[in-house]
Amino acid sequence: MAQRVKHSKIKNTGILFELLSRQITVDIMNGDEKSKSVEMLKKFFNESTELGKENQLYQVLLKENYNSSRKAEKLVDAVIKTREKLQNKKLRTEKYNLIKEIKENYTVEDFFRARIPNFKVYASIYKKFLSETTPTFDPVDEVDSTFSIIEHITRNKVKSKNTDSQVISEFKKEDKDLRLLSYQLMVDNFNGKYKNLNSMQRNLLKEYVNNISNTNSLREFINNEVVKIKQILNKILPRVTDNITKIKLTEAIKQTTNLSKGKIVKDKQVVALMRYYELIKELHNVTG
Repeated sequence: MAQRVKHSKIKNTGILFELLSRQITVDIMNGDEKSKSVEMLKKFFNESTELGKENQLYQVLLKENYNSSRKAEKLVDAVIKTREKLQNKKLRTEKYNLIKEIKENYTVEDFFRARIPNFKVYASIYKKFLSETTPTFDPVDEVDSTFSIIEHITRNKVKSKNTDSQVISEFKKEDKDLRLLSYQLMVDNFNGKYKNLNSMQRNLLKEYVNNISNTNSLREFINNEVVKIKQILNKILPRVTDNITKIKLTEAIKQTTNLSKGKIVKDKQVVALMRYYELIKELHNVTG
């Protein structure tokens, strides 16, 4: 008889990897430079483990983007063929041991509380992979999961209207997802690079990580910071002697209203706020 399987967040390989990556940043922010999450990532998600191999397949389906649904279907088929080569018994053992270590080092309720972007896609990939090893898996559930993945892969990447002024663009760093930025800072000599952030940037990063599941608190913090930024930039504005720069800075001040839009704080708003902090630092250096 067909079996409709319920998605398990605690057993989802992609979600486990995502939450461990976030936890590394939380640990570092709390002064724990020997994060247990680092050890777990290295131990369970390296290239030789089944968990590491399955997570790579998750990342392919999460990150690839095609214009053609036919190409997307081919990609899903190719991923499934690769997935069939994994040793399921070994995978289950690794996952059991990983979850056991998470429970030993963290409060499970807090660890899994965070909001996951594209949660539906994570769940669909989990069910799609599970359908390959469950003979009685509900065919309707499998089709629904497959189409959710294909819809995600063929999502239209609409270029958002560029609301950043030219003066902000000049101070932009290479675009990075803030969570991945935090993780990369840690694994690639975190302490050395972290010193380059000023106190405002550090505080924002800490608030972002610690309140990742508390959207109301993070939104309130961001809104308060926007008020402060506007005040600081308005004080700097009269000291700017170059007319063109003054016009650009005036436009940048107007654009701060975009940071307060929406009930849920988006990653791009946090990144933009980091850039405003950088802008303020550079303007202080220029204007004295």
